[in-house]
Amino acid sequence: MNEAGPRDIGELDDSLSLPSELAIEVLGNLTGDLMLLGVGGKMGPTLARMARRASDQAGRSRRIIGVSRFSDSRIRQQLADWGVETIACDLLNESEVDKLPEVPLVVYMTGMKFGASRNPALTWAMNCYAPALVCRKFRHSRIVAFSSGNVYGMVSASSSGSREADSLEPVGEYSMTVLGRERMFQYFGEQFQIPAALLRLNYATELRYGVLVDIARDVLAGNPIDVTLPTVNVIWQGEANAMTLAALAQTDVPAKIINLAGPEILRVREVAERFGQLMNKPVKLTGEEGPIAYLNDGSQGHRLLGSVQVSADQMIRWTADWVLRGGESLNRPTHFQVVSGKF
Repeated sequence: MNEAGPRDIGELDDSLSLPSELAIEVLGNLTGDLMLLGVGGKMGPTLARMARRASDQAGRSRRIIGVSRFSDSRIRQQLADWGVETIACDLLNESEVDKLPEVPLVVYMTGMKFGASRNPALTWAMNCYAPALVCRKFRHSRIVAFSSGNVYGMVSASSSGSREADSLEPVGEYSMTVLGRERMFQYFGEQFQIPAALLRLNYATELRYGVLVDIARDVLAGNPIDVTLPTVNVIWQGEANAMTLAALAQTDVPAKIINLAGPEILRVREVAERFGQLMNKPVKLTGEEGPIAYLNDGSQGHRLLGSVQVSADQMIRWTADWVLRGGESLNRPTHFQVVSGKF
């Protein structure tokens, strides 16, 4: 990739689906088909494509199966073009879940965050009931499931972030349901002896979506940047994808907890000012920098799942270039500034 970063959607998807050497090694060592549940989300398509590429490069013949409701048929076609099989399924429908093919390798990506405060009942069902159905169905598989750093609660904004053994203090119903998701995988994991890994992600970003995109778009539009939540850490989505596949070799009973986060703690004020320099735009700030933030210490994940190669400055430069050129956006704000726990 050139130093300026991806120039178009094709290059971006190529970057986000480029497997690490460790991901290739892990998928070469493991046998059997791989299913990604909730593949239609923000990370799912490029993660599925990466699994296809890593398996092919490792010389391992397997089916890569993406499962989603597929409300957007374009995603289903894109996955098919990349060599990923697809199955339409509502993971809240027990009979549909039971009809899914048995596979030895599962990545669980389904969850509900945005709109959680408006529809808490559905949030609890998606984040707690669906995992229970999946565990019962795939009791003979190994499962890597996504969680969130929100389960920790907030820590000092000047700290290195929450570590895997820290106490959990979720704020708001969304965070509580994410902890509920973990508890379902832990409970059924021990009941059925399911090897599992729970990935507490905080936060994946690419050029169409993410914390950096939110800040860059606001700077370009002249909107004030709220610095009440003063610090944040992010990880390039391509590297989060590769670490997710590598986590298939780290599953255990009880489920292994691993943070997925970038190694750098970013000050929101400084990120905004950097975007201002790159875009030649004045930066407006609002709010007072608070003492706490959502931060994850990703050092254990880097040791187990591979070191981070894409720096925060690279991501910032790529994002500035992409946004200035009017690159595609998913138009899904992350609401990373929310400290109330209400999404």
